[in-house]
Amino acid sequence: MHDVHDVVLVDDDALYREALSADLADRGFAVAGFADAPSFLAALGNGIAPQVALLDWALPEMSGFELMGALRQRGIGLPVVFLTGYSFVERELRALGHGAVDFVDKARGTEVLARRLRVIIEAQRVLVPGAGATLEAERHGELSLQAATARALWRQLDVGLTITEYKLVALLVSRKGQPQTYRALYDAAHYAGFVAGSGEHGHHTNVRSLVKRLRRKFLAIDAGFAEIENVAQVGYLWRDPQG
Repeated sequence: MHDVHDVVLVDDDALYREALSADLADRGFAVAGFADAPSFLAALGNGIAPQVALLDWALPEMSGFELMGALRQRGIGLPVVFLTGYSFVERELRALGHGAVDFVDKARGTEVLARRLRVIIEAQRVLVPGAGATLEAERHGELSLQAATARALWRQLDVGLTITEYKLVALLVSRKGQPQTYRALYDAAHYAGFVAGSGEHGHHTNVRSLVKRLRRKFLAIDAGFAEIENVAQVGYLWRDPQG
């Protein structure tokens, strides 16, 4: 029998961990708290089954970023949200580029964090087979999209996209030949109104970084891949072969 928690919080600051856990509990979340990566990994081995993990970037023994890597090495696709008291753009890009679904400054407060967690948890429910999502793959030329598992295949080979990357591809493909703005793509990766950490136009840098990694994954399968095109000063589009 799995011990089910909506959220796991890994932070070595005991006072902050206790306060945030209580605030999230007041907003309807079940929270399990851990002081370090080893104790959290041990709990996973004992059957704890959270829907999302909140990781402090700076943890003892193993950083939050290293902990996310350890989860992925074990084949655990648990959505990860990083918490930090230092909102560095480089850290945000590094975290999101390696599969984190969000990066939150602790100063933003519990209400903002709770809203983001609800969006992430709801998205997971939609992507889990049997939760109402269709298992039938969408075909777009050489591309096959499996919404139920957030998988993308190019020439029948799994591209290995993160959920964030899958959302970008799904948006672009759904509007072939139509430029999608940086803001629209950033909102698709997170949620409408998400505030970029580097200012009003910070989402441009973030989207460029995400698309660069997207292209690399497709190019690793097909050296001639050129479906994603940049539209100067606007954003990106997925080429329409019939356009």
